[in-house]
Amino acid sequence: MRSVLAAVFLSVSTCLTSPVLAEDPVMTETAIPLTFERVYASPALDGPAPRQVKLSPDGRYLTLLRNRPQERERYDLWGYDITTGEWRMLVDSEKLGSGRELSEDEKMQRERARIGSLKGIIAYQWASDGSGVLVPLDGDLFLAKLDDTVTRLTDTEGTELNPGLSSKGGFVSFVRDRQLWIGPVGGEAKPVTPKEGDTIRWGEAEFVAQEEIDRFAGYWWSPDDTRIIVQRTDEASVGIVTRAAIGAKGTRVFDQRYPAAGTDNAVVDLYVMDPDGGNKVKIDLGFDLDIYVARVDWAPDGSAIYVQRQDRAQTKLDVLRVDPATGASTIWFTEKAARPDHWINLTDNYRFLKDGSLLWWSERDGYGHFYRYVDGQWQQLTRGTSPATMLVGVDEVAGTFTYQAMSQVLTKQIYRARLDGTGEPELLTDPAYTNAASMDGKGQLLYVTRSNPSQPPQSYLATPDGRRAAWIEENRVEGEHPYAPYLASHAVPEFGTIPAEDGTPLHWMMLKPRMVPGKRYPVFFSHYGGPARQVVSKGWGGALAQAVVDKGYIYFAIDNRGTTGRGVDFERPIYRAMGGVEVRDQKAGAEFLKTLPFVDPAKIATYGWSYGGYMTLKMLEADPGLYAAGISGAPVTRWELYDTHYTERYMGDPREVPEAYAKASAIPDATRIADPMLLIHGMADDNVIFENSSELISVLQENNVPFEMMLYPGYTHSVGGEKIGPHVWNSIFRFLAAHGVIPPK
Repeated sequence: MRSVLAAVFLSVSTCLTSPVLAEDPVMTETAIPLTFERVYASPALDGPAPRQVKLSPDGRYLTLLRNRPQERERYDLWGYDITTGEWRMLVDSEKLGSGRELSEDEKMQRERARIGSLKGIIAYQWASDGSGVLVPLDGDLFLAKLDDTVTRLTDTEGTELNPGLSSKGGFVSFVRDRQLWIGPVGGEAKPVTPKEGDTIRWGEAEFVAQEEIDRFAGYWWSPDDTRIIVQRTDEASVGIVTRAAIGAKGTRVFDQRYPAAGTDNAVVDLYVMDPDGGNKVKIDLGFDLDIYVARVDWAPDGSAIYVQRQDRAQTKLDVLRVDPATGASTIWFTEKAARPDHWINLTDNYRFLKDGSLLWWSERDGYGHFYRYVDGQWQQLTRGTSPATMLVGVDEVAGTFTYQAMSQVLTKQIYRARLDGTGEPELLTDPAYTNAASMDGKGQLLYVTRSNPSQPPQSYLATPDGRRAAWIEENRVEGEHPYAPYLASHAVPEFGTIPAEDGTPLHWMMLKPRMVPGKRYPVFFSHYGGPARQVVSKGWGGALAQAVVDKGYIYFAIDNRGTTGRGVDFERPIYRAMGGVEVRDQKAGAEFLKTLPFVDPAKIATYGWSYGGYMTLKMLEADPGLYAAGISGAPVTRWELYDTHYTERYMGDPREVPEAYAKASAIPDATRIADPMLLIHGMADDNVIFENSSELISVLQENNVPFEMMLYPGYTHSVGGEKIGPHVWNSIFRFLAAHGVIPPK
C-alpha cells in the first residue's frame, strides 16, 4: 500500500497548482510600508490557507477547503482527482448557499471553535463509500456527489447543528431545537430524543465542553451503525448571565446559561440507543454529578465504550469501560495530576488499538510523553525534556505511531516511533521549520504544514517516513505572491533568553525596524502570558507584527513561567496565583529592554488581548512608571466572572480559596494605574463578558483615574475584519502617538 501511495503522490506533484516562490527572495531597493489596511485585506498576505485536508475513503480524491483570493474568509470545497490529474471545485459555497443568517446557537458554536469570522463551507465529511460528501452550509445540509449532483437534505428556517454521517454512512444525524434527529441518507429525518423544555439539550456538548474542553461532539455512532451514544444536558442548575449584545442599531439581550467559577455546572448524562431512539440504556457515570465528561469513544470493534470522567478539581481523570448492552461501568485506570499543585491537561492524544491496548499521552514524569497500556501495565514509549505535544497518526500494521514534539523549545518537529517501544524515534521533518501534521486513518498518508520566520506556511504530502511526495501549497514568496512587495522591509526576529527571578531561562523574540545608529526606538511589548499558549516561536509570525515594525517600533515578546511547552514545573507557578509570577517575568523583559542601547527606556508600551488584556492591567498596577503606556483588550478583570473549567483548573474553587481570587483580581488595585491606558472590548462578547470591562470602567471613573477606551458594538471576543481590524490597530497607534510613544525623527 505504501509503494502505491508513493507512486500516486509523485504523479500528483506534477499536477498541483500553487504559487511558485523564490528560495532566496530578491530584495528591492525601495521598501513598501505595510499598513494595517493591507494586513486585513484580501488576498491574505500569508498566502493560501487550506483547511481540513482529507483523502477520500477510496483513495481517489484529495480534498480540502480553499479560501478565495479576493475573499480570504470564504472557503469552498476542492478536490484533486488522482485518476485524471485535475483539480476542480466540488462545492461552490456562494452558488449553493442561501446567505441566510445563522442561528444564535451556531454563531456561538463557531465563536467557541474560533472560526466565527469564516464564511462558506467550514466543515465536511466523506461518505464511507467515497460516493459523496456531506456539506453543512448556511444552516442546511447537502450531499454532494462526485458526478456534480447536489442533493439538499434539509431546508428549514432553523439550523442543523453538529451534522454528521454515521460510521458506515447509512444515516445522517444532526441537532435541531435541542433534540437529536436521525434519518436514512436521502430520507426523512425524525427526532429520536424527547423535547423536555428550555433547560434540556440532547446531542450537544455543554458550554464548557465547547469553550474549554475542546469537545464539540454530543453524540457518537457505533462502528457498525447499530447504536449511538447521546449526551443529555440539564442546564437547570446553571446560573443565568443576562448578556447584552450591544449593537450599532440596538441591543439584543440574551439570558445565557453561564457556569461562572464557583457555581454549578450543567448535569451531563449519556445514553446508548438504537438509531430510532429505542432500546435506550443509561451509562453509569458514578454517583457524583459534579464531574466533566471529557471524552467518549467506542472500542474499534464496538464491544465497549470508553468515557473519560474528570473530577471538578481537574486533578483526577478516570477512564471508564462501559458495557454498551447494560450501561454498567468500571474504572479501567485513573490518571492523576503529576504534582500536588498541578492539574490534568486534557488532550486528544490517545488511540484505542485493535488488540485491546491503548496508546496514551501523560505528563506523569513531568513532561508530556506517550505510553502504552497493555493488560494493566504501562510502557513508556517517548522520553526526555522536550515534551510530545500531539498524536499525529497510528499505523497498526507497521507497528508505528507518528507524533509532534517540542524541539529546543522554539520549534515543533514530527517524529515516528515504534508501538513496542524499541529503537529511537525517527525525525521526519526539517529542523529549519516548525511543523504540524495530520494523517489518514490508517497512518499511511502524512500531511505536513511548516513555516519559519521568513517563510509563510507551506503544506505538502509525504510518505510515512517523511519524504515529501507532493506540494499542496508551496507558497514561496516571489512574483505575484501577496507578501512579495513587502519583502524589502521584512524583519527576521532575533531570539534569546533572560533569567527569571529563580534563574529559569525565559525565551524572548525581537523584531527590529531599520534603525539609525545612535538613535533609540520605542518598543511595542506584546504578551499573552496565560497557560496553554506559547508566543515565542521560530514559525511564521504573520504580517501584523511586520506592520508594527514598519511603523518604526521594535516588536518584543517573552514567554513567562506558566505558559506551555516546557513541562509541568514551568507551568505550575501560576497555580492559584494568576497575575503574580507572569507579571514579574514580563517585568524582567521590560528591564532587559531598558538595558539595550537602541531602546528608548521611556517608550516601552505593553499590549495584550484576553488573558493578555488582564496581564496589561496587572502589569500597570504592579509597576507604575515602568511602562510608557498599556493597551488592554477584552480583559478578564475578576476571575469569578469567567467559566468553571478554565478558571478552577488553575485557580481552584473560589468557595474554597477566596483569598487567591481576591489577590488575582485586577479590580482592587485598578486605582494604582498611573500610566496612559487604552481599554478595548467588543460589546457583544460572550466569552469574556463585557461586565469585566464595565466594572473596571466604573471603578476608574468613580475614582477619577484617567484612561481611554474604544468599544465595538456588535463584536464578540474577536474584534477583526477587513475594516474593523485596521480600525483597532490604527486606534492603538493613535493612542501611543498622543502620549509621545513614537519613533525618533
